[in-house]
Amino acid sequence: MQKNNTFQTKNIANHIINWLRDYALNAKVNGFVVGISGGVDSAVTSSLCAATGLPTLCVEMPIHQAESHVSRAKEHIAQLKSRFSNVTSAETNLTTVFDLFQTVVPASNDDKKYHLTLANTRARLRMMTLYYHAGINSLLVAGTGNKVEDFGVGFFTKYGDGGVDLSPIADLMKSEVFTLAEYLQVPNSILIAAPTDGLFGDDRTDEQQLGASYDELEWAMEQHQNGREKEAFTGRELEVFSIFERLNKSNQHKMEPIPVCKIPKELK
Repeated sequence: MQKNNTFQTKNIANHIINWLRDYALNAKVNGFVVGISGGVDSAVTSSLCAATGLPTLCVEMPIHQAESHVSRAKEHIAQLKSRFSNVTSAETNLTTVFDLFQTVVPASNDDKKYHLTLANTRARLRMMTLYYHAGINSLLVAGTGNKVEDFGVGFFTKYGDGGVDLSPIADLMKSEVFTLAEYLQVPNSILIAAPTDGLFGDDRTDEQQLGASYDELEWAMEQHQNGREKEAFTGRELEVFSIFERLNKSNQHKMEPIPVCKIPKELK
């Protein structure tokens, strides 16, 4: 599973920074708000936003969060504020809101569906919180999704972390995000941490949920884009390619525009 290593880190970082700055200025907003999770994607996104020189608000939104996630988020925000005078931070603890929500909605007999739906509810509460901060400060909500998550396997919550104003790193594979993270001086604690969405209040990793590593999924995405079929693979490659195809197909509703029922002219 070979990958392309021709990644121009500095030039790509500058390109994204300029794109972010131009977009914000054209939109006539003050800057950006980013939800900080303690993971590499939000760390890179917030670092790029900070480098624009425009106001960048980093928001922590814990909901029964694992302590390791909280400590990494705080470490990243602290070092970012020490390097960039335009960076500020806020904490909106959503634990009580989430707990209250659970008391006013029905439970489910399907335990798996129940816990997955609650996990997605966490992401949607955070989306609303980011838009609140954005609204009162005239900021844009910067998305933290990468290419394999957003356009490969659809590993995000619809109207949760998928609800953003702009996506600065969505054309970068996860491996490229890590490369950019090193260049942007993201804390080592984040660079060595196993990626996790943090939606279940524990340390389960993305790989455990997806059934494949990001390196494997990037390989599968490239094969899929090149028109390869599963019959071309055996062993672990076949297993990974099948995982990618299954997730890509089932999550198209996230990656495609909302379907609109067009009314024929003769019916209007």
